[in-house]
Amino acid sequence: MRVAVAGGSAFTFSYAEHAELLSAAGAEVVTFDPLRDEELPEGTAGLVIGGGFPEVYASELSANESLRKAVAGLALSGAPVAAECAGLLYLCRELDGLPMCGVLDASARMSERLTLGYRAAVAVSDSVLAGAGTRMRGHEFHRTVVEPGAGAAPAWGTRAPERRVEGFVERGVHASYLHTHWASEPGVARRFVERCRTS
Repeated sequence: MRVAVAGGSAFTFSYAEHAELLSAAGAEVVTFDPLRDEELPEGTAGLVIGGGFPEVYASELSANESLRKAVAGLALSGAPVAAECAGLLYLCRELDGLPMCGVLDASARMSERLTLGYRAAVAVSDSVLAGAGTRMRGHEFHRTVVEPGAGAAPAWGTRAPERRVEGFVERGVHASYLHTHWASEPGVARRFVERCRTS
């Protein structure tokens, strides 16, 4: 059972432990580069898209229409997809006016404001990563804005710097700005892999 993890220049931030935990849960982890690969790895049952700087490579990501369609098709099929920060932007309809994957009915753009800080978060909705009520800590680091900031089923509720909900839980997709470290809650990786087996 194969889980594809985005890498390359546009998606440079991820914790090594995420891949290790996915492997320990029984997944075959395969890296792909959304800037260069035109298709997802063969047999992909789940997708993890971490952080990075897609805004720097927005035109190249947008130009890779074949992969954007493959990502959208996988997500729309109900397969598990976990996206954080850069991954969230990539799943949006557009980034700074350039077409992205269109998995989420949301638009992303660069902002003058830097959003930075640690967050105590609680899962608002059941998702492929966590059951509602699961508590995790994470951080945000970005100069972008996604509108709307949350879907009908938000991913997380946070308390700092203000109380708010953010992110999207739709079908098998869990997408949010929050970077979490799965080693702090190992059940996250096991849950994701189990959903890959059953989706």
